Amino acid sequence: MKRLFYPLGGLLALACTAAAAASPSALSSAPRIDSGDTAWMLTATMLVTLMAIPGLALFYGGLARGKNMLSVLMQVFMIFALVSVLWIAYGYSLAFTGSGKILGGWHKLFLLGVTQQSAGALPNVPEYVFIAFQGAFAAIAVALIVGAYAERIRFGAVMVFSAIWFTLSYVPIAHIVWGGGFLTTDGALDFAGGTVVHINAGIAGLVGAYLLGKRIGFGREALTPHNLPLTIMGASLLWVGWFGFNAGAAGAANALAGLALVNTVAATAAAALAWSAGESLHRGKASTLGAASGAVAGLVAATPAAGFVGPLGAIVIGICAGLACLWGVNGLKRLLGMDDAFDVFGVHGMGGIVGAILTGVFAARGLGGTGGMTPGAFNMAWQVWIQIKSVLVTVAWSGAASLIAYKIADWTFGLRVSEEAEREGLDITSHGETAYSR
Repeated sequence: MKRLFYPLGGLLALACTAAAAASPSALSSAPRIDSGDTAWMLTATMLVTLMAIPGLALFYGGLARGKNMLSVLMQVFMIFALVSVLWIAYGYSLAFTGSGKILGGWHKLFLLGVTQQSAGALPNVPEYVFIAFQGAFAAIAVALIVGAYAERIRFGAVMVFSAIWFTLSYVPIAHIVWGGGFLTTDGALDFAGGTVVHINAGIAGLVGAYLLGKRIGFGREALTPHNLPLTIMGASLLWVGWFGFNAGAAGAANALAGLALVNTVAATAAAALAWSAGESLHRGKASTLGAASGAVAGLVAATPAAGFVGPLGAIVIGICAGLACLWGVNGLKRLLGMDDAFDVFGVHGMGGIVGAILTGVFAARGLGGTGGMTPGAFNMAWQVWIQIKSVLVTVAWSGAASLIAYKIADWTFGLRVSEEAEREGLDITSHGETAYSR
């Protein structure tokens, strides 16, 4: 199969690329670029970009209070810009070249040696296209964290934290899980980013929520979303864009992409239904915010599993994720006693953990799965252990990297705005603008 995320296939593809770059004559024997696969990967890249700007920005913007609407949009937008530059500068090289256990190589800094003719880890697609696709993944991963520290952080601190966390956490975890690192060789299953993107960002959000402390009035007054229609619109864009996220992870316009697409629909729909049902039983009413949050929880849980499980497995994973994340943003959040403003950990962290572990169960052929990366030798107990190991590694790594990144941001700009600025709102105090005329 033409997939980077299969360890041997990825390493062989990288070896072929290195050989081609070293010897011009080797280009004649290089794998043929497929126009259909290239067109799909260009489309998938566009869809992943749509997830972040405007999808995630609108989702978070609607959840903010009106006085902080622009600050949230600005943070998501500028993080996407910042990470896109850093990805080209060094992120791609360290994540997807070389064969180190934790980091890749330095030889493609600023995309040195990449040409229109070069084929990277996906030999059927131009390397530039693969770089852009994975760059969109990196950018939205960092932007997800905004939802945890929203409405009380300095803009300068956001940018410093994002650059450092991207460097210390996202890039190494991407290499460890996808690029040939030690979890790749262990056989961890993460089709499109359950550990790399969602657990990674969820833990960073949890650390940030603790370090910044609670918003003024948290627990004493209602800090309600100012525009739920924008939130449901953002969730809808996320759902659409996620087809590029998951089906694009197949790396080609093939049957695997079709399986990932169907599983994304199945898990998302099941999670939205499960969340709304659970909310109805617990509170007597199903909310619009709950439906949107349940859908996102299903999207997150489908991410590691999409290419490894069957549709029935995806539905079960979605139901489990919907209920687990409903508890995560209610019961667990109260137990932890922190103000994760837009529930980054409760949805992305919890959903990623549920999806990652259950992938090891439902990848079994007897349960409709594909049998993982070695179908003939699939062992459910062993695979579940590898999945748990990948979760634990990501939690520990992201936790440590996040603490360092927040501390550096605090030393440089200071993490939290003043009480006066927080009460007035970050739109005015940080950006000198308002989202709505008064």
